[in-house]
Amino acid sequence: MNWMARARTLWLAIGLVLLSLTIPLGLASAQQFPPSQIKIVVPFPAGGTTDILARFIAQYLGDKLGVSTIVENRAGASGTIGSETVAKAPPDGSVLLITATHHVINPSLFRQLPYDTQVAFSPVAVVASAPNALVVSKEFPARNVAELIALAKKDPGKLSFGSSGIGGANHLSGELFKQMAGVDIVHIPYKGAAPAMNDLLGGHIPIMFDTLPTVLPAASAGNIRVLAVTSMTRAAALPDVPTLDEAGVKGFEATAWFGMYMPAANGNPAYSRLVEVMSEILASPAIAEKFATQGVTPGKLSGAEFTRFVDAEIRKWSAVVKQANVPLE
Repeated sequence: MNWMARARTLWLAIGLVLLSLTIPLGLASAQQFPPSQIKIVVPFPAGGTTDILARFIAQYLGDKLGVSTIVENRAGASGTIGSETVAKAPPDGSVLLITATHHVINPSLFRQLPYDTQVAFSPVAVVASAPNALVVSKEFPARNVAELIALAKKDPGKLSFGSSGIGGANHLSGELFKQMAGVDIVHIPYKGAAPAMNDLLGGHIPIMFDTLPTVLPAASAGNIRVLAVTSMTRAAALPDVPTLDEAGVKGFEATAWFGMYMPAANGNPAYSRLVEVMSEILASPAIAEKFATQGVTPGKLSGAEFTRFVDAEIRKWSAVVKQANVPLE
């Protein structure tokens, strides 16, 4: 090899080294999906609907990819604390977020978030959807929705309803109920669905809107009563329970859904593989059967379709929050 050939070889080697140094670490690691471990962050306390679904998904995702998958609860600030953790993680698929409708409502509730919801995350898939249920404590005198409305109108501001926190789907279900039924019921926010349900069971609050996975165990045991569901069609898990539309609040509809996200990935290989794997998991009969026991339906949207849905939901809930005059945080 003459000196010119050796020089070209040397400069080529130097160029490749320099090029490798310019590749962001997150992008380089994203080529090596799956990582040795996947952590799914749930930004709410353990025991609620989001947590239950995340643990199901963790099992199936781990089995599918052959890696260890764990769930970490990082609750606080209506889901923003855990979400911020994920937003700052590398986009290599090692840290994921499974959260509820709060994710698309929070941009309308907070004056400033520590991240831009539409920029900081890449939506992977809708994990599941479910109607909320209007439930009352075991000793509550109203036996149906009409009786509840009559009680609320008799003593405005006397009754209260609990929720998992300000701005969540179950809170806004209650606000929408107040508007459409023409009643004044005081909202009591909790730090998660589980503590709110505990107070309902203990008779400390009389009314609550919550998703079916949280409601079903207590309802089956006879510890609470379900007066109606918030979807336009009856829930398969509670076929004898009417919808609010059927119960006289015409046109009422407010469902909850749960989504998986990863840090902004710009369509990298880790994101593409996750979209593919989650689509396969959610289409499987096994997951449909598993979710049915919790009163939810597996999601059908993923990738670009889910991203468009997220953007539409942010616009939708912004309008609802303004109409309900929910105070900004």
